[in-house]
Amino acid sequence: MSGQARGTAERAKDSTWFRGAARSGFAASGIVQALVGVLAIQVAVQGGGRSADQSGALESLAKAPGGAIVVWLAAIGGLLLALWLVLDGILERDPDAKEAWKARLKSWGKAVVYGAVGVTALRVALGSGSSSSGTTKQGSATLLDLPGGQVLLAIVGIAVVVGGGALVYQGVAKRFVKTISVPPGEAGRAVVLLGRVGYAARGVAIAVVGVLFVIAAVQADPKEASGLDGALRSFADLPFGKVVLIAIGVGWIASGVYSVFRARLAKLD
Repeated sequence: MSGQARGTAERAKDSTWFRGAARSGFAASGIVQALVGVLAIQVAVQGGGRSADQSGALESLAKAPGGAIVVWLAAIGGLLLALWLVLDGILERDPDAKEAWKARLKSWGKAVVYGAVGVTALRVALGSGSSSSGTTKQGSATLLDLPGGQVLLAIVGIAVVVGGGALVYQGVAKRFVKTISVPPGEAGRAVVLLGRVGYAARGVAIAVVGVLFVIAAVQADPKEASGLDGALRSFADLPFGKVVLIAIGVGWIASGVYSVFRARLAKLD
């Protein structure tokens, strides 16, 4: 990147309006996570119902009074936060090349996550949303049709399990506190508790998604890969599974509340 282009990108990234817009992406993600938690609890208590995933949460939100506006804001916020994170990775200047690339990949990985929220919200806002289950099965089927597809799908599943485990670790070890300005006193302790519970619950659910990918690979059956909705519903069939699913749902709600706080507290350097 030329010096002039880098300077323009840095000014854009550091501008007040861009930072504010990026922060709104955390809030948007928080709303979606909290609604996924509510849907998971509904699945545990009532069974059936709307898909317990991002699409299901956003579709429920879109049908609420004034919800369509919130969905559009979630789309814009998620996409702008993803763009900010892409720029953050590009502009990384750590003198240690290895550390610089670690920071870039971390920023770009987060950009994918928040960009997915933005794209999903945009699809719902435009009336073309689809569940994670259908999308995941279609993607798994495509992957299985490739040479060595079972191995590739298994690798994807293992990677997702590792990612879920990393979220659990971040929650248990409180690694996420490095990314926020923790308020003093009781407020700070409450935010950290929400983060710990939220990261752990999300990590468990995402790890199960990875396990379903591996099962689909072993059985060469894309129907076994059913995304977040299928992962959450799989708990309901286990002994005491409904209790566990309710606990995970509460954890996702906690994660959503934490993300809303994070919109204000995130360190956007």
